[in-house]
Amino acid sequence: MAEASIQVQICHALPDSAFLRTLNVPVGTTVEQAVELSGLLQAVPGIDLAVNMVGIYGKKKALDTVLREHDRVEVYRPLLADPKEARRRRAGSKPAKA
Repeated sequence: MAEASIQVQICHALPDSAFLRTLNVPVGTTVEQAVELSGLLQAVPGIDLAVNMVGIYGKKKALDTVLREHDRVEVYRPLLADPKEARRRRAGSKPAKA
């Protein structure tokens, strides 16, 4: 009897392109295992799963999260600027209201 499998997607957005791969993986596969199976780490050598955050449909998840049918695993890029600090800079550069 064949091992049960599920279909998942692995994606990673780059400034000028995107990586998107659909995989059939065994039931019980984790986020980390699926990313490794997808070939993303070879296609984009700068990704370090110890540093880059991962999520499923926009919600942060741990690497040991077990995947379900049709999950879309997203590997996020590091932030270039702290969003709070960027907002402070924008707010500080505006003239004060009279």
